[in-house]
Formats: sequence, structure tokens, C-alpha cells
Amino acid sequence: MPPEGPILHADLDSFYASVEQRDDPSLRGRPVIVGGGVVLAASYEAKAYGVRTAMGGGQARRLCPDAIVVPPRMHAYSEASKAVFAVFDNTTPLVEGISIDEAFLDVGGLLKIAGTPSRIAAKLRRDVLEQVGLPITVGVARTKFLAKVASGVAKPDGLLVVPHDKELEFLHPLPVERLWGVGEVTARKLRERGVTTVGQMEGFGEKELVRLLGRGVGVHLHALSHNDDPRRVRTGHRRRSIGAQRALGSRPRSPAELDATLLTLADRLARRLRAAHRVCRTVVLRLRFADFTKATRSHTLPEATEHTGAIVAAARELLAAARPLIDERGLTLIGLALTNLSSDDAIQLVLPFEAKPRDALDSTLDTVRDRFGTKSITRAVHLGQAEEPWVPLLPD
Repeated sequence: MPPEGPILHADLDSFYASVEQRDDPSLRGRPVIVGGGVVLAASYEAKAYGVRTAMGGGQARRLCPDAIVVPPRMHAYSEASKAVFAVFDNTTPLVEGISIDEAFLDVGGLLKIAGTPSRIAAKLRRDVLEQVGLPITVGVARTKFLAKVASGVAKPDGLLVVPHDKELEFLHPLPVERLWGVGEVTARKLRERGVTTVGQMEGFGEKELVRLLGRGVGVHLHALSHNDDPRRVRTGHRRRSIGAQRALGSRPRSPAELDATLLTLADRLARRLRAAHRVCRTVVLRLRFADFTKATRSHTLPEATEHTGAIVAAARELLAAARPLIDERGLTLIGLALTNLSSDDAIQLVLPFEAKPRDALDSTLDTVRDRFGTKSITRAVHLGQAEEPWVPLLPD
């Protein structure tokens, strides 16, 4: 048996920007920014100047004055994603999609058929480049966690195999930010205690990490520092939540504008729920303020629903409660998420024991939009507004 793990983490490089460079040869080798108001993606040539995803367009252009800014083409990205996942599916039946541009693949049972994991990974990269025209980076390791870390280290357009006997040698020199669950706040707490690398975290001890970060985070990070990740590549599992968000820029927004944005997000999410035959119990409002702080507010409904009206009502209540914070700090991003999802055929009925009919208005709007497109019918508050592009997603 080869000293290689069976798990591949395949991650397309600067996906949106790479699709633009693939489709327009004049953009190749040049700094490309997708999206004007907010950076949706940046090519590696633009990233070299400090441009990052979710950065404001004005700041991005100041950092990289020679950047070519292109509008997003979500349909093209969706088609490219489908083509890449077709290559994944032809490689192994065990594919776990993480987003439209990355996935875990388990190739442990293909040794006699297709060779070692590193050989399969190399062929996967060639197939994606030849069949879809996009560069992809692959990490190979024994665990999902380490495979993802390996692909991150190998970017862009690389292949990195972490052998069984070199796992901790590879992992321990890396900065603590490479661990899942280590954000800015956690990293700052660790660095204040002198923990800057994964290896130093291992020596810090689980009990000390629990005291510093709390039991859940401390145990989780201690396990990852030892590459202890028993999760398997799972296929066919459903999302536990769905969400959407919109960057607002630095301009102050009136209550009417924020309400219109919230309606757009609620409409999209409720339609996704119904298309996936699912219902939600909890509505979550996410806010990012001008001082870069964030806030999250949630409301659990008395019964599960897929109705747009119920979701909108809950979201409006949350937004109204957050209004003082918005007025004080300014708002640069608003997001909405639906959690506690379940199948719509498993709804707990409330008295009286009658099957609840599907909302006629929601059903009618879904039918019209499915047949004539999402722009065919809209709310009055959205008239005259430029439509934001739909971000392509994995199936719900």
C-alpha cells in the first residue's frame, strides 16, 4: 500500500476570475477583478497587489490601478462548475461537494483500477484543465482536514501529497490560522499566549486550550493539531442551513432600501426552500458594520415553514430590533440565513390536525419564475433597481 492518504481536496483557483481568463484570452496573465462595487473574485495577478474577495471596489482599484474589472457572469460560472463536478464524478463515486468550486474525493478503493492517490490526483488536474480549461489545485492526505490544508499550501495550480509518516512534520510549522475554526479573534487569543504555529498549539495542551478558548473550540483545535479528524467523505447529505447576503458599500442606506434588500434575500431563500422541498424553523439575520464589527440575530418560528411571508415577517422583526446598532455604526453588509431545516413532508402538525395547504401566492410566483425567468415578476419595491447577480450554488 502506498504511504498516501485516500482523500483528495480539489479546489479551483480563483474560480470566477479563472473562468473570465479562460473565456477571454486577452485577460490571461493580467490582473482581473470580478465585480465592481464589491470584489467577488480576483485573479492571482490582482491578489499579488493585495486585492481580496469581499473588498470594496474602490479600495481594490487603488491597490491595483491596472486591474481589469469585469462584470460577473453567474451562468458561465454555474456551467463551469457543473463541468468540473462531472470530472469529479468520473474520477470516483465518492464526491462530497463543499461549494461550487471545491470538493472532497475518496479514492481509497481505486488502487488496482486507477493507481495511487497521487496518480489519480495528477490525472484529475489534467482532466479538469483539458476538458474544462481551468486550473485546479489538489491536496492528498489521510484526513479531510489535512487534505484541505495541503491544497491551500499548494495553491495556485499545484499538487501536494502529505505522506503518512510526514503528517506532523508538514502540519506543525504552519501558522495557527491554517486550522479550521481559527478566525481573527481566536488567533489573537492564541498569539497573546505565544502560540503562533500548529506545533506550539500541540505543546500547549488540551486543558489549557479549553481554559483559553472554551471546551468546544479547545477540544476541536487540539484534535486538529494532532491531525485527528475521523470524518469520512460523505455523499448525498443535505444542507443544514441556506443563506444569502449582499454587500451594501459605504453609502448610508435608508430603512426603505434595507427593507427592499431584505425582501430580495427572503424571496430567494424561500424559493430555494420550496424547490428543495424543505422547511425551516429559524431565521438568522447577519450584519456587518462600517467599523468591521459583526452582529447576528436569530428568531425561531413556532412551526416550520417554507412560506415567504412568514420568513419576511421574522426577518423584518430582527432588522427592526437591530436598527439602533445600524444607526450608530453604519451598515456595509446584510445577510439572511434559514436554519433548522427539515423535509417538508415531515412537518409537525399543530391543532387542529389538518394538512396545511401550500401558500397559493408562493406557488404561483414560483411557477411563473420557473417558466419565464426570475425577472418576469417582482415586487413593486424592486422596480427600477438593478438586479444583483445570483451566486451559483450546489444543489440544496
